[in-house]
Amino acid sequence: MDFRVFVEPQQGASYSDQLVVAQTAESLGFSAFFRSDHYVAMSGDGLPGPTDSWVTLAGIARETSSIRLGTLVTAATFRHPGPLAVSVAQVDDMSGGRVELGIGTGWFEPDHLAYAIPFPPPAERFARLTEQLEIITGLWTAPVGETFDYAGAHYAINDSPALPKPVQRPHPPIIIGGLGAKRTPMLAATFADEFNVPFAPQDTAQTQFERVRAAVQANGRAVDSMTYSAAFVVCAGRDGPELNRRADAIGRDLDELRSNSPLVGTPNEIVEHVGQFAEIGVQRVYLQLLDLSDLQHLELFAAEVMRQL
Repeated sequence: MDFRVFVEPQQGASYSDQLVVAQTAESLGFSAFFRSDHYVAMSGDGLPGPTDSWVTLAGIARETSSIRLGTLVTAATFRHPGPLAVSVAQVDDMSGGRVELGIGTGWFEPDHLAYAIPFPPPAERFARLTEQLEIITGLWTAPVGETFDYAGAHYAINDSPALPKPVQRPHPPIIIGGLGAKRTPMLAATFADEFNVPFAPQDTAQTQFERVRAAVQANGRAVDSMTYSAAFVVCAGRDGPELNRRADAIGRDLDELRSNSPLVGTPNEIVEHVGQFAEIGVQRVYLQLLDLSDLQHLELFAAEVMRQL
């Protein structure tokens, strides 16, 4: 089982806060540091204010050496596909080839209203995401010295030099996720290296993985060419008081957390629960760390959970 740290900086975290978590995760053996892509806090005041995901990851890329870096997930509504392809390729170069692009339609309307970003209806957002994936992968894989053109319903590219190229070839891994029954699995089978189910119970995750596996096979890909992952909030503790303290720190009820995340409980409880998700095909788990100041939380998880799995 592969474990990654995933943070939500829009809730209130500076660049320095995120850097410390990324460096700690790297030193503890977590395979990656991922962050969300939002501009507005979903609760609380969000101070000191939002940080841009790709600007932040560029900085962290220069201050780490081995941990992989990415978004869960970049909102396709936030950036035009050409500049996004340039940004991700540049951060891939700055990191020495450690970047991964999680990308989705964009869903949180307050982000858009607060920062003058258009928020089209769901069908258009999905269509734009599809075109963005076609453009980004097309720009990255076009042979050096050749130009790239594209004509879609929402985006058009004429005579692009298709530069810069990312370090990773053919391109950085792409992560797609969600619970859509038809279009999402097919989009993942076409473009993704990893499929993620966020914050879902075991039966829901299993159903979605089966859909994606079927789409992968229908697309002529090898079954093992897709990595299957899940994301859950983490709240680990050696005993009841430590668990309650961590739940209180993020404003959550411990019983509620236990009911919807396998990463809640003592280390042995978490090992048992994660094992059940492994049985349905989960190969990678993202720990949604909501209290970025509690680095001992990561230390406990690495020492008592990761060593067993």
